[in-house]
Amino acid sequence: MRILVTGGAGFIGSHIVEALLDAGHEVRVLDSLAAHDCRPAYLPPDVELLEHDVADADAVGRAIAGVEAVCHQAAMVGLGVDIGDIARYVTNNDLGTAVLLGQLAARGFEGRLVLASSMVVYGEGRYACPACGARPAAPPPRAPADLEQGLFDPLCPSCGTALEPEPVTEDSPADPRNVYAATKLHQEHLCVSFGRETGVPVTALRYHNVYGPRMPRDTPYAGVASIFASAIAAGRAPRVYEDGGQLRDFVHVRDVARANVIALTGAQPATGAFNIASGNPRTVGRLAETLSDAAGPDAPRPVTTGQFRLGDVRHVFASAHKAASELGFMASENFDEGIAEFARAPLRSAA
Repeated sequence: MRILVTGGAGFIGSHIVEALLDAGHEVRVLDSLAAHDCRPAYLPPDVELLEHDVADADAVGRAIAGVEAVCHQAAMVGLGVDIGDIARYVTNNDLGTAVLLGQLAARGFEGRLVLASSMVVYGEGRYACPACGARPAAPPPRAPADLEQGLFDPLCPSCGTALEPEPVTEDSPADPRNVYAATKLHQEHLCVSFGRETGVPVTALRYHNVYGPRMPRDTPYAGVASIFASAIAAGRAPRVYEDGGQLRDFVHVRDVARANVIALTGAQPATGAFNIASGNPRTVGRLAETLSDAAGPDAPRPVTTGQFRLGDVRHVFASAHKAASELGFMASENFDEGIAEFARAPLRSAA
């Protein structure tokens, strides 16, 4: 197959490109290289690279010519700095996706479309109340006054008891709680509308916390694993927010790449949304400790700060059942081995 990967020079996109090439497919990449100084050395030389923004309709039209599937990874990621980033997120994520979909529709595209979505569309994860039995119990956004007092765990909105977190399933209501999350959910809505009108099979892969080689260094738009690794590499202690007890699902980038290959090339398209995760939640504090351990005995140890960000949620981790049963994907990378590899790998310098 000939497959277009938007954002194919980036962290996740480049691993998808490699996995597709290894599977014998022809790959074309559309990437603005805004996060790079030049074509990355890790991008294989036989990959066709179109250096344009996904919001450039003419460039997108050229990029999709003759392709049989589209893997849409191009996006501005991470929680960002503050609300001042809002226009950049909407332009990069929502407008870029709309331009891509418009060009696909105009050219009568009949292949598959796979979208890089995110677990951030859920907001807080799924909870149950051990006292009143509410399930699922959807807590409201955490109050700044509670966070300032170190009261990080959400309480049952019905009886006030501390809630117990559970794996979040794909049918859980969406509740985006920051700008990035809102744009990722809008991308899903746009792609679903496109699929409904055109008949194109659309798969939204909701990535949980992805880590691995080629993550960018020293940027607030990177994931927590990259932020911790950047600090350790600079000889600084990783700063763990809240009390470090936030539960997340950390999934290796090679597993994420393999999930994309399955969605793009499997015998039958799997439509809908799928959690792409390891299925084994760990705390953010555990991630920081494991990274420090892997970096060696002289590496700085994590510091738990009690700081918080209003856009963050307390617990969100995945049920991996639907991806296994309907998509045919199960994560296989070992966490400790993957973190050890990540700790040794150089982080990518951001342009």
